[in-house]
Amino acid sequence: MSTPVKAPAGQQPADSAGRRAIWLSIAALAMTFMLPLAGLVMALFALMAGIRAFPLLKASGRTTGAAVGGITISSIALALSAMATGMQLYLMDEYSAYQECMKGAGTVSAQGECFTQFRDAAQRKLPADVLEVLGAMQP
Repeated sequence: MSTPVKAPAGQQPADSAGRRAIWLSIAALAMTFMLPLAGLVMALFALMAGIRAFPLLKASGRTTGAAVGGITISSIALALSAMATGMQLYLMDEYSAYQECMKGAGTVSAQGECFTQFRDAAQRKLPADVLEVLGAMQP
């Protein structure tokens, strides 16, 4: 049997690790806006990939920009997805009521009334400061 031949230290793994970190972090940021919980999980993977890529790139003498960029973007995605997931969990009952209302709404004015009920319920549950940060909730 022959022994597998390893690539020279720092060649292939370091290059692909940096690219992997940046692409995973970009995917995590995109996923955050579509499915925040999935974005949260993806951001954790991207953060780990960036942290693992940093010493590989540094040891091989390559620039660590891809790893640092991946860590930065995945940290932003992690914070955004954690906030969005938390908000979804906190307003779960109000959102469920909104979905039920929308199922029975046959007209545009009925849909507008459903949204108004959701907005009022969210305003009662959330502090005024949070609503200012989120901006005016409009359909």
